[in-house]
Amino acid sequence: MRTLPTILIAGLLSTSALAAPRPMTQDSGAPVADNENSKTAGPDGPVLLEDFHLIEKLARFDRERIPERVVHARGTGAQGVFVASTDLSRDTKASLFAHPGKETPVFVRLSTVMGFRGSPEAARDPRGFAVKFYTDQGNWDLVGINWPVFFIRDAIKFPDFVHANKPSAVTDVQDPNLAFDFFSRTPESTHMLTLLYSDQGMPASYRNMDGFGVHAFRLVNAQGQQIFAKFHWKSLQGLQGMTLEQQHAADPNYATKDLYDNIRAGHFPQWDLYVQLLTAEQVAQLPYDGFDDTKTWENVPETKVGTMTLNKIPDNYFQYTEQSAFAPGVMVPGIEPSPDKMLQGRLFSYADTQRYRIGANYQELPVNRPLVAVANNNQDGAMSFVPQVGEVNYEPSNARDAGAVALQPQFALGQYPVSGVTQQTAVRKTDDFSQAGDEWRSYDKKNQADLIKDLASDLNQVHDHDVKLRQVSYFYKADPDYGTQLAQATHLDVAEVSALAAKEVSH
Repeated sequence: MRTLPTILIAGLLSTSALAAPRPMTQDSGAPVADNENSKTAGPDGPVLLEDFHLIEKLARFDRERIPERVVHARGTGAQGVFVASTDLSRDTKASLFAHPGKETPVFVRLSTVMGFRGSPEAARDPRGFAVKFYTDQGNWDLVGINWPVFFIRDAIKFPDFVHANKPSAVTDVQDPNLAFDFFSRTPESTHMLTLLYSDQGMPASYRNMDGFGVHAFRLVNAQGQQIFAKFHWKSLQGLQGMTLEQQHAADPNYATKDLYDNIRAGHFPQWDLYVQLLTAEQVAQLPYDGFDDTKTWENVPETKVGTMTLNKIPDNYFQYTEQSAFAPGVMVPGIEPSPDKMLQGRLFSYADTQRYRIGANYQELPVNRPLVAVANNNQDGAMSFVPQVGEVNYEPSNARDAGAVALQPQFALGQYPVSGVTQQTAVRKTDDFSQAGDEWRSYDKKNQADLIKDLASDLNQVHDHDVKLRQVSYFYKADPDYGTQLAQATHLDVAEVSALAAKEVSH
């Protein structure tokens, strides 16, 4: 299998490939004669400011860290390749799906969500599943998680969701009281919470979990015809979770060690990529909002379109995993956004985060750089690496050495009708509980018992009776048996839970 092309690691030195030590230099390339003793005024005198190597070394050390991600700060990266297995040209002009056997290099970042950089990996958390495809039409970032749904359906609630689940602003410790205070006022989270506390809610390894794009995406073919799609990575290693006891006993770095140990041993993990397809008319006929990311597309067949293999550990954690930058708005011709309100907000927020965290030119870094030539008339900014030639950095221009010009109508964005009155309203077809109930009833007795134990272990830390009662009433609305067992495990009165569940849930 091919690994990431050498163009992406040009200029990065691999110490494992060197047979002899390299002469030390300053950042400027000037040789360093002494790296152990500062320059002083005499044997007992003060250190001299003119010791530029000392100043540069300390100043660079002081700046070794870039701001960590607000979410998904703890992550692990690996390189590999995606091989298409199906010709999808009928549905999309995205070239990576043009014909079976076509290979596209990838970089994948797997992560927890709420923990800080260096936090334990055995957290009751979704797992980030972000894939960067280096296609011959530019990069495509499929930025998802290990579940097909999410906690909220509108990006305007994302900062609140994160604040409630991050460490307390007072104690700097994560607190279930804050998390469930938010969830108990967010009934659409019931489905995701059911998945999160299930047997698969704590993956035994990154290899033993699926990945999902979560949102619906708009596919556009060469004729301009459109269809909506959802993407699903299926682990060929099988799914495996951990019990509550195994989670508490797990090595803080268990997931990274497992992934890297297997890659080093030649046991390259693989995932098949599947796609679900629905026309706009079919989406409209669903009994729930088809663009609501708290819902799955039920009874919609999946088609396998390729296989991804991770076969290389990056040479340097910081330059690859930490500086890798993913954004759902990074798309290729033939893949476009859907009306999903959560996706629409992510289109702005993710790229904006990377510009703050790394800089305006973050896509010029080797791990983020596309394989194709870039010509965009963008100018300057911190850490600008790509040579800029000539003075015409605008369009239109009559100059012979004009800059980048948009002359490729075959890559025009898809067109679709838009009408209506501007508004700030929730989706009409919410149905926050049906799929959570279906999920509960699909579990065997052991998984149901484990879910109750895992969920109750956190809910029993909630001090506010009303918060706990309201939260459990959501699970009762999903399924009375589900709610009854959870009420008993959290020492609530089942009749009180049932009565509250019978009322209309207020947002």
